[in-house]
Amino acid sequence: METFNDIIKGDKPVLVDFYATWCGPCKAMSPVIEEIGKEMHGEVRVLKIDVDKNQEVSTQFQVQAVPTLIIFKKGEAVWRNAGAMDKASLVQQIKNFIE
Repeated sequence: METFNDIIKGDKPVLVDFYATWCGPCKAMSPVIEEIGKEMHGEVRVLKIDVDKNQEVSTQFQVQAVPTLIIFKKGEAVWRNAGAMDKASLVQQIKNFIE
């Protein structure tokens, strides 16, 4: 089974959505994140991390607000955003890291 670290160190960029089930903006972002995952399948991997169930990873990457979106490339966090954002802006950010 792949670990979180295995996934973020892969060849493809990885969009990680740190969220909480009780968070309103996270619920609003959820369909956007799922659409991006389907539309950009093969170009980017998408992970959703529940901060309440994965406190160690959330702490490791200093996630202090939800939603926090982080793009990883070859294990490094290359971009991050705290708070909700529109799909077009997020897709543009992801495309910056696709080779």
